[in-house]
Amino acid sequence: MPIVDLPYAFARKHGFVLLSEENGRIAVAMRSGADPVMLLEVRRYLNMPFDVQMADDKQFDAYLSDHYAMDGSAAAMADAFDPDGDNRDLLTADLPTADDLLDSADDAPAIRLINGIIAEAVRQGVSDIHIEPYETGLVVRMRVDGVLQERLRMPPHVAPVVVSRIKVMARLDIAERRIPQDGRIGITLGGKLVDVRVSTLPSSAGERVVMRILDKDNSFISLDLLGMSDNARQVMAEALAEPNGIILVTGPTGSGKTTTLYAGLKELNDGTRNILTVEDPVEYAVEGVGQTQVNAKVGMTFAAGLRAILRQDPDVVMVGEIRDRETAEIAVQAALTGHLVLSTVHTNDAIGAITRMRDMKIEPFLLASTLRAVIAQRLVRRLCQSCREPVQADGSVASLLGFDKGTIVYQAKGCEACKNTGYQGRIGVFEAIRIDDTIRKLINSGGDESLIARHAFMNQPSLNSAARKLVRAGETTPEEAVRISRRESVDENG
Repeated sequence: MPIVDLPYAFARKHGFVLLSEENGRIAVAMRSGADPVMLLEVRRYLNMPFDVQMADDKQFDAYLSDHYAMDGSAAAMADAFDPDGDNRDLLTADLPTADDLLDSADDAPAIRLINGIIAEAVRQGVSDIHIEPYETGLVVRMRVDGVLQERLRMPPHVAPVVVSRIKVMARLDIAERRIPQDGRIGITLGGKLVDVRVSTLPSSAGERVVMRILDKDNSFISLDLLGMSDNARQVMAEALAEPNGIILVTGPTGSGKTTTLYAGLKELNDGTRNILTVEDPVEYAVEGVGQTQVNAKVGMTFAAGLRAILRQDPDVVMVGEIRDRETAEIAVQAALTGHLVLSTVHTNDAIGAITRMRDMKIEPFLLASTLRAVIAQRLVRRLCQSCREPVQADGSVASLLGFDKGTIVYQAKGCEACKNTGYQGRIGVFEAIRIDDTIRKLINSGGDESLIARHAFMNQPSLNSAARKLVRAGETTPEEAVRISRRESVDENG
């Protein structure tokens, strides 16, 4: 006979959660301070004997989140969805900003489906959820460790109901389907705070929705946990210790630039400095840091925001991204007037950031005098340490990475620990340039990228050599290293 689970609302309120079942006897975790009288109610509800295991608040919250957030129910909910029912009327019911998804008593299939999808995504460490309508059906894909995987496929007539419900949760205009919209959903999931950024885009078969999951637990990561090499960590620490200047972090979208900037801010956020940011959007709320949101509709651009916060007596300024000449010029002026400026630019490598700033018409002598360090980064998938397999590198892989033929490398296999993907999480690959006197002179004299790179990487690892080092150490695969490597640079020493 199947065990009847405790309702989530009861479990959270009274402090009881099912842990396991073995040989017809089950274990129940009881939170410290819970009323023992409620054990009678648990006994009545389960209608079978059980063992009690005490748990402190932190451990109980972990049990609660694990048990209720990941029950694999989204697919079952999708199968049970009935578009012919009166679900459309339920879509107009709004949710409080911090409503707990797992505590929803509303059994409307659309709501339960979305709740299940988001809950499973959070539990599995998904970064983005894609809701994609096509003429043949509605597809749900999730990005895990940077790779999209299809998780659900539903009938096409489900799409309008699901998309409308997501738009209600994100406080978007459900009647407007012709233009893109952006919003956010602030939720708690088993006591865990999660921000979901929502973006909608009209397409030929309906509105596409992408939900980016921002786990607030990751907003306070320190520099030591980023996976930087000792050299890159030292460059970053020395630049952050400077009283003024510009520190740039560069890389493609999704490479972890914002996380690195927040880690730098955490290092500086000791209560003695006024730290202000202008971001698009504000991804994580950080205690002790004044954060401003870009809003182009009312003229609040990066440049306007940066100009405004410089009148707020800042010591440290973070600009989400330097996109244009105006923002770049204000950032340089801020550095010249005694501020430490942290920002990102979209370039392929650290040297490219210098060229990008030149292209924005920043005078070389100003750039040379204000730039302190440039950090370039990528993310590669980390091999599962439980099932990785050693193999000899074949000729093509060896030549691409500059290895000797037959060098031992590792490949992904797949096991229960990594859900048969062969990978567990991602690891950062960094190159860091400290702007010394020689590089300053090269920038000032208009030296090209190759001259600057030759000096910069004389004693520092480049992205390529850092990636090859991870391959040799068995942290990632040659394929992952090749994916982020510049093909013209494979002859660098690694």
